[in-house]
Amino acid sequence: MWTFVARRLLLMIPVVILVGVLTFLLIRLIPGDPAAQMLGLDAKPQEIEALRQKMGLDKPIYTQFFIWAGKVLQGDLGHSIFLNQPVSVAIVEHLECTLSLALLALTYALLVAVPIGVIAAVKQNAWQDKLVMAFALFGVSAPSFWLGLVAIFVFAVYLGWFPSQGYEMFEDGMRQWLWFIALPALSLGVQTAALIARMTRSSTLEVLRQDYIRTARAKGLVERTVVFKHALKNGLIPVLTVVGMTLGQLLGGAVITETVFSLPGIGQLVITAIKNRDYPMVQGVIMFIAMTYVCVNLLVDILYGWLDPRIKYA
Repeated sequence: MWTFVARRLLLMIPVVILVGVLTFLLIRLIPGDPAAQMLGLDAKPQEIEALRQKMGLDKPIYTQFFIWAGKVLQGDLGHSIFLNQPVSVAIVEHLECTLSLALLALTYALLVAVPIGVIAAVKQNAWQDKLVMAFALFGVSAPSFWLGLVAIFVFAVYLGWFPSQGYEMFEDGMRQWLWFIALPALSLGVQTAALIARMTRSSTLEVLRQDYIRTARAKGLVERTVVFKHALKNGLIPVLTVVGMTLGQLLGGAVITETVFSLPGIGQLVITAIKNRDYPMVQGVIMFIAMTYVCVNLLVDILYGWLDPRIKYA
């Protein structure tokens, strides 16, 4: 297995390089000069040019890239132009909110999606199956920002159960943290729950048609044992793949939800950085999300062997 892990780590290198190159080039396609943005409309051309030289923006773009890449290899993601602090420090300060949102949304999705997906598979073509598929269709079709606005109107404005915006740190108390983060996580988790429910249903259906499932039933095993002990574990491989991809998407795609609920997460940090042409911040955050995504997928590949002993890391 260690050979497999080492091989996957080596394969991560070209992926990270490609992400770094694309990020570096695409961010510079945004119109506007960071130096002029920082100094304001009243800045003189001499002041703007002096700041450009200080920031290294006067150098050729390939020189800028190699300087930035060399710092990244040393663990230095750069220094934020707008916030005037290291990019890594800014990411850590905003990471708890985004991580809390993503993990709670994924937890909600798993707790809801896996059971109803199994029920839909066992009760194929029954009313339970149709109800689950209707929920899945709604969840996949509804935009996350619309779900967030509806959740605010119903649960925050009309019922008054949750706040409509703001965030409390986990260290300030779990109850307050959960009170503020529950509604955004619910809004973000609906689409994820719908996707996982559909995948769980299709995967479980495929396993339930296998010969060893019919043999287990012929032996007189209880249906619950057949479904949850024999069928579900073998049917979780595709579900695990979706969960790994979804976690990376939740970390990188929580921008809209954080904007709707005014959460101080990574998404808000990126939006602020783009508005202020903060190149180092945007590059650092995207590289961090890319590395997280790659590491999560590596963990998912390793978990395959634990769920299904037939998989060998040759």
